[in-house]
Amino acid sequence: MVFTRKNEEAVSPVIGVILMVAITVILAAVIAAFVFGMAGNIQKTKVVAATEHRVNSTTVTATYQGGQDAATLSGIAWQVNGNNQSVTTGGAASSTNNYVYATGGGSLPIGTLIYIPAPSNAHVTGVGYFSDGTTQVIVDNTL
Repeated sequence: MVFTRKNEEAVSPVIGVILMVAITVILAAVIAAFVFGMAGNIQKTKVVAATEHRVNSTTVTATYQGGQDAATLSGIAWQVNGNNQSVTTGGAASSTNNYVYATGGGSLPIGTLIYIPAPSNAHVTGVGYFSDGTTQVIVDNTL
C-alpha cells in the first residue's frame, strides 16, 4: 500500500514573506511622510456660499448665503471678466472699490446684497478673504 500526502497549504511561505515585506515598506513610507512633514501643509476648504443673479443687462446681484465657516469670512473681492470691479452694497456691510466687508469689522453678515456692474455674458467671480489669512473662490459664474 502506498500512502500519498496532500499539501493543503493555501499560500506558499515565499509568497507570504513577499507580502509581509511589501506591507512593511508601505507602512514605513506613510509614517515617514507624516513624521517628516510632507503631509502637513494640506489646507482645509472653507464652507461658505454666495449666489448671483442677473438683474438687467448691466447689473448682477450677489447675495452672501453664509455657511459653516461664515464666522471667519472677513470680506469678498469681486472681479468681472478677470478685472477688479467696483461694487455697492448696503445695510451692515460696506464696500471699498471691489471689496465688500462688515461695517465695524468682524464677519460679513449673512444675507448681504451686493450690486455688481457687469455687461451681459460676463464672467463674475467672488473671492472670499478669511480671518486666518486664507483666500478661496466662493462664487464663479458667467451671467
